[in-house]
Amino acid sequence: MVNQKEQALKPETGAPEQVADPLAEVVGRAQSAYAAYVEAQKEVARAYKEREQQVEKVYKKLEQQANNACEEAIERALRVREKAEQEIEETYKKAGEKAREVYQESAGQASKVRKESAAQAWTIFQGNKV
Repeated sequence: MVNQKEQALKPETGAPEQVADPLAEVVGRAQSAYAAYVEAQKEVARAYKEREQQVEKVYKKLEQQANNACEEAIERALRVREKAEQEIEETYKKAGEKAREVYQESAGQASKVRKESAAQAWTIFQGNKV
């Protein structure tokens, strides 16, 4: 009889029946959901980082384009300034030359008038002596 009682208390060694434990099932689903949530957080973090890198790349590209445009504008401005300085220098030289020509001409005319005036004065002076 002891054998029968022991056998009755021992579980069967054949195919054991799985008893559905609702709490274990819910815990398992919660663990799966949490794992999916953590993975989703990681994906979002990767996506943000990737987006940040893309934005930084675009920013650097635009910054370089802006730097290039600025350098080109500065170079153009320097060329324009140099050309203007050359034109000013040429105009200054021409004005100096013209001023010298006018001076020479005026000095020549003044000298001629002086000589003529001196000659007239001498003639008048000579005529009054007689």
